[in-house]
Amino acid sequence: MGNGRFWTAVALGCALSAADRVQAQEYSEPSKFVGLSFVAGNPIGDFGTFFDQGFGVQLEGSWAVSEDRRFRLRADVGGLVYGHESLALCHPLGCRIGVSLNTTNNIFYGGVGPEYAFTSGAFEPYVFGTVGLSYFATISSLSGGDGYGDYFDTTNYSDVVMAWKFGGGARVRVHRGAHPVALDFGVERHQNGIANFLTEGDILDNPDGSVTLFPNRSEADLMTLRFGVSVGFGARPGIR
Repeated sequence: MGNGRFWTAVALGCALSAADRVQAQEYSEPSKFVGLSFVAGNPIGDFGTFFDQGFGVQLEGSWAVSEDRRFRLRADVGGLVYGHESLALCHPLGCRIGVSLNTTNNIFYGGVGPEYAFTSGAFEPYVFGTVGLSYFATISSLSGGDGYGDYFDTTNYSDVVMAWKFGGGARVRVHRGAHPVALDFGVERHQNGIANFLTEGDILDNPDGSVTLFPNRSEADLMTLRFGVSVGFGARPGIR
């Protein structure tokens, strides 16, 4: 065998050996998860007389606090929009320049609490509960005629309430390794209690330029469906 063929065979053998070691490498269960989810919210009880659905996003994370990594501390923050109004206006320099007055009705929330995973691995069902705050805010802003460049935003009305949240879900792993990736599905109940809030049509523009508000006061509980992706961190490497 010539020198060229010999060194080619050696290089190929080293490459195959390295590939085998990479394939054989395993990791422990991650100690942390960070996820981003799309959220669809449905009002419960009296709250359902004011709107039908809301949509938004949520950022969540959990950190293992037990040796088996099933008991964790969870934190999440999110927001959803449950109403939107847009009114076309003329720019002060003339109607050749159009602007839009946009108003959104929003719920922002956040909480901290325990999470427990029944199993770990490729399929991981879990339950959790958090306590935190919910912030109801109706915000108006101006934007350019093409919908770009929001400015002069104003909070027309807001309220803050203590909130409890209970839920469950499952992570379905789609990628293994040092940072496993999982699809994350969940159902959550937001127990907000009594809140003050505005909905579409609750702001009246007066001829003198002032506005009149017609706030509502009601139980403001929600059920949310969540679908997103989570990434694991803190897995310890090992070799079979």
